[in-house]
Amino acid sequence: MRLERRAHAPLHLIVIAPLAAIVAALFLAGGLIAAAGVNPFGAYAEMLRGALGSRLSVTEMLTRATPLILTGLAAAVAFRARLWNIGGEGQFFVGALITAWIGHSLSVPGPLGIPILMLAGMAAGALLLAVPAYLRLRFSVDEVVTTLLLNFIVILFVGMMIEGPLRDPLAFGWPSSVPVDGDFRLPDLVPRTRLHIGFLIALAAAGAVWLILARTVFGAETRAAGLNATAASFAGISLPRTLMGVAMLSGALAGLAGSVEVLGVTAGVTTTMSPGFGYAGIVVAMLAALHPAGVVAAAVFVATVFVGADAMSRATGVPSFIADVVVALCLLTMVVALMFTTYRVRR
Repeated sequence: MRLERRAHAPLHLIVIAPLAAIVAALFLAGGLIAAAGVNPFGAYAEMLRGALGSRLSVTEMLTRATPLILTGLAAAVAFRARLWNIGGEGQFFVGALITAWIGHSLSVPGPLGIPILMLAGMAAGALLLAVPAYLRLRFSVDEVVTTLLLNFIVILFVGMMIEGPLRDPLAFGWPSSVPVDGDFRLPDLVPRTRLHIGFLIALAAAGAVWLILARTVFGAETRAAGLNATAASFAGISLPRTLMGVAMLSGALAGLAGSVEVLGVTAGVTTTMSPGFGYAGIVVAMLAALHPAGVVAAAVFVATVFVGADAMSRATGVPSFIADVVVALCLLTMVVALMFTTYRVRR
């Protein structure tokens, strides 16, 4: 038996691969749930009910999906060009920190201040990823290592700032940054819920990324660099310029996720404000096969798992950490599914 690369991946395989990966991941996680003495079907029913069973749960799920869409887009854009951005978590936090820092003292009207703060968060995320991109282009340093390690550096820096110059004196000793001005908070999308217009911003970002990748010269250069860097360079594409542009776009999307989370949900920054949005964004991008439209659907699925797992835990006694297991299994099964999408088995 051997693996033979497909000349073209069939459309039905591209569509079926993510679904098969999700089913396989749920099946494997179901074995762990059964080992805990709980019926997996009943547990998954409670998970769906907890995430989709009421108006409040649906809006909470979409609130959780908002940063996942943006970090998923950040990973998808970078991975398409074979720029392995594992630093979405750090870019998320630096975008959030800059937004809270500037938003606490910015003196402009609210409708003008919101886009300014979002742009500041995007710039912070873009500049953070530009450093590993430059190190790869100039010194051939593996960006997987540099982006991953920068996550820990940024989170430690955020902790230092919220314990020091940005500490909120009204937080009663809880380590939190000063909040953004109330005029800069994103309006609610659904009254009396946490769902805000940041969800629409994330959808608009997905549409914009699709247009950039599918309908612009930069998008064509990005795809070419990802498919075959040597051939792209031979065709006259500047790989350093293209990869740096990809890094700036990817980092900006992750920074926007942090900015939107501050403006729409938390108002300030804490080191626990992200349950791993940057890392989960990688799973979202892989489940979406790096397609911007698929990122939205994949983010909704992952958010459903995270939100529904809490309700499932209360109803069945299964630890809510099963959500992390499901998401991790989705990544592993999707890698296998992509292998069979790219290659066929020959006898």
